[in-house]
Amino acid sequence: MLNRQENEVMNAVYSLCYEKGICLVSPTELMAMLPTRKKMTLEKLEDLLNQLALDQYFELLSSERKGEKMYVISLRANGYAYKRCSLQQKRNIAVKMLWAVASAVVAFLVGLLLRRIF
Repeated sequence: MLNRQENEVMNAVYSLCYEKGICLVSPTELMAMLPTRKKMTLEKLEDLLNQLALDQYFELLSSERKGEKMYVISLRANGYAYKRCSLQQKRNIAVKMLWAVASAVVAFLVGLLLRRIF
């Protein structure tokens, strides 16, 4: 399971690479796609990309083009399945919340019933 920052980076990478499965992107382009609520440094971005590459989401190659650092990112099986897994996680959370609400309602009703009996 990915943390919030990894999710944001993986979402940006997926949106760039999902059509062809591979993309060439600069760190500044990638950072521009990330939400601006938290400032992310280039070092932190590179660490997150390396961690995601180690988790087999994509293959990451660094190169230089006209003096600018570029990343060649090619999705792997985990990367292609990212959106599906993300959707499944959201569904699981919704089901757990539904069970929690249903359990609270049942406990309240049982409490009312016991109060009337005794």
